[in-house]
Amino acid sequence: MSQEQDKNAKPQLPDDLRVRFCPSPTGTPHVGMVRTALFNWAQARHSHGKLIFRIEDTDAVRDSEESYDQIIDALRWLGLDWDEGVEVGGPYAPYRQSQRSDIYQDVAAKLLEAGYAYESYSTAEEIEARNLAAGRPKAFGYDGFDRKLTDEQKAQFQAEGRQPALRLKMPDEDIAFDDLIRGRIEFKAGSVPDYVIVRPNGDPLYTLTNPVDDALMRINVVLRGEDLLSSTPRQIILYRYLIELGIAKEMPVFGHMPYVMGEGKKKLSKRDPESNLFLHRENGFIPEGLLNYLALLGWSIAPDRDVFSMDEMVEHFDVRDVKANPAHFDIDKATAINAEHIRMLDSHDFLERSLPYLKREGMLSSDSWQNLSDREREILNAAAPLVQPRVRLLGEVPGMMESLLSQEEYLEPAPDARKQLKESAAEVLTQASQALDGVSADEWTTDHLHDVLTQALVDEGGYKPRLAFGPVRVAVSGRRVSPPLFESLEIIGKDTTLRRLQNLREHLA
Repeated sequence: MSQEQDKNAKPQLPDDLRVRFCPSPTGTPHVGMVRTALFNWAQARHSHGKLIFRIEDTDAVRDSEESYDQIIDALRWLGLDWDEGVEVGGPYAPYRQSQRSDIYQDVAAKLLEAGYAYESYSTAEEIEARNLAAGRPKAFGYDGFDRKLTDEQKAQFQAEGRQPALRLKMPDEDIAFDDLIRGRIEFKAGSVPDYVIVRPNGDPLYTLTNPVDDALMRINVVLRGEDLLSSTPRQIILYRYLIELGIAKEMPVFGHMPYVMGEGKKKLSKRDPESNLFLHRENGFIPEGLLNYLALLGWSIAPDRDVFSMDEMVEHFDVRDVKANPAHFDIDKATAINAEHIRMLDSHDFLERSLPYLKREGMLSSDSWQNLSDREREILNAAAPLVQPRVRLLGEVPGMMESLLSQEEYLEPAPDARKQLKESAAEVLTQASQALDGVSADEWTTDHLHDVLTQALVDEGGYKPRLAFGPVRVAVSGRRVSPPLFESLEIIGKDTTLRRLQNLREHLA
């Protein structure tokens, strides 16, 4: 094997694969977090392995139960299930770090006793001052000063009231590993200083709790974001120590997923609107569409194929096929893919999922199909095949169905619809009303209405179809874009149709 081939080599996945998803409950779930959960879930399902879901909630200031509940809500809405962890239990409980403090204290004590960790009394200011004095940049990092403190020096610091942090000893050697996504990665000796694993107040840091939990829960594949790549050499060394202490069984293999970029080629921030998972849900993304799009942020199922199901993703997913280059979140493409999945829904499933959006806008009496009136159900069933192919998000359904569900006899035209009305609109509405007034209830059908209005407005009136049917569409829907006109007229009924035509005609006078 050539040196270049060796550099790009990616490790094998274990047969008994165990991956984990371990978010911190700080804020609203975001698409980067979901992409991480999705890739771990897909790899676990593809490999017939286990997905462990734990919560990293040792930051009492930033963590919240509200955020925890939102993470659970997000995963359940998306259908990303897990095999062990919070809410479901498992052999390595508890799965919340806030309930595992005794474990971390015990491991820290063993690391200290074995000489893998040491007490550090240096303050940040002292470290910066020593760096400047030695001609290094102020922010160079920790200089190893406390590694060889004498008992007398420690006693002096303690007499000053100082409490020590615990730092892990990093070896003076290059650290290299084979990344599942990026191939061979090397960190030169001295590039990673000794780092804190326990604060002076006794609180364990992520740098300790995360690898310890992975070790004790037998995680053998760690898939996480690129932003955590710089911490990997620290974890590798800690793992070596944990293995020597008999706490860890094996070194996991690592895979670092690419950044998700937002507008302006900047890393997508939690604060960016397109990052907010629940905002996408409120706007009408469905789980199938959103997950499909998030899967494309670094991975593809096949060349020139963007739309697929989660079953198909599970069948084909291998994290080693994920690209290392940053992925760009494109809301337009995400919306287009969501539209494809909406069109694939069974008609009644589409209606069931649309009900909360219609109820939210006050268009229905209930968001439960069973509790709707006969009239509401009848209109929805008739409208579904007209609306479903024309919406990209479920949040667009109310706008398309409003005119069909409403019993109002005048719908104020939207600004873009009013602009569409030409000088001939009033006369067109008059002629349309006269033609439709002679249609009997039995003949009030899509095809017959099309024939009647075409003859009256196009053949006899001499109007082009756009000028003939545009004012009628605006009158009955209030919109420039609506469900198909003649099908809509059939659903709305003769009386309401004629009143809407007449009322718009009067408003144009």
